[in-house]
Amino acid sequence: MYKPNPVPRVAAIHDLSGFGRSSLTTVIPILSTMGIQACPVPTAILSTHTSEFKNYHFVDLTDELDSFINHWKSLAISFDAIYSGFLGSARQVDTVKRFISDFKRENQIVVVDPVLGDDGETYDTITMEMVNQMESLTAMADVITPNATEAALLLKESPDLPNDAFTSELIKDWLVRLSKTGPEIVIITSIPVIGRPKLSSVVAYEKTSRRFWQVQCTYIPAYFPGTGDIFTSVMTGSLLRGQSLPIALDRSVQFVTQAIRASFGHDYPRREGVLLEAVLDNLRAPIINTSYELF
Repeated sequence: MYKPNPVPRVAAIHDLSGFGRSSLTTVIPILSTMGIQACPVPTAILSTHTSEFKNYHFVDLTDELDSFINHWKSLAISFDAIYSGFLGSARQVDTVKRFISDFKRENQIVVVDPVLGDDGETYDTITMEMVNQMESLTAMADVITPNATEAALLLKESPDLPNDAFTSELIKDWLVRLSKTGPEIVIITSIPVIGRPKLSSVVAYEKTSRRFWQVQCTYIPAYFPGTGDIFTSVMTGSLLRGQSLPIALDRSVQFVTQAIRASFGHDYPRREGVLLEAVLDNLRAPIINTSYELF
């Protein structure tokens, strides 16, 4: 008989970048601060993340993952959530799918952040094979969190649409179509708000209730890598703690906004990511003001 873990436990399947706050260097401290054990499954090791850094060293761990995972299987470890992000190769999609099948149990959340690209383009290490393979992985998830570019890639739509193309009808169509592939909850981040250039939004669809949710946030004119990892990590932690989808959305958006605001006034290279350490304690504070709304 399954015995619940004394502390919620997450298998975090992401890369490890030695410098620049992204992937596991944000996933682990966020989940830990939220009272959740993060168990990393490193898909690749990089000297830095791939955004705005050149000549980084990249070690693909595809051939090591099966041995790593088989040891965990021999220990009969159980997880309250499985959470995947950046994958080092298209072959790793099948590895993650096997992981989900092997460690599946009741009352578990499977979260897939389909890390493929942003701003209308794929990331340096992402191939079309990876994009095509990712569709089969997101189909196994309970929750997916693509940004607008990644949602378009998964749906075989143009990833570089102009801002005024993102009507409420298009957004709802994308959310429903993505949910029909498998996930119970679909969240799309970085959605432009038509006619409001200083706003962006995060939208979500809950398949069972057929409800759409939205949280808008003020656009801050600075790009910090790793904010997608931060958002999905807070979302995963919030859902594991039993919070409703709109509250989890609100907390995730608020925390990313706080991190960007805390970092924006400092003069340092943006490619290093937000000053996460300065705001981690905010995750322990209750949400007082909410801004979510039905979409």
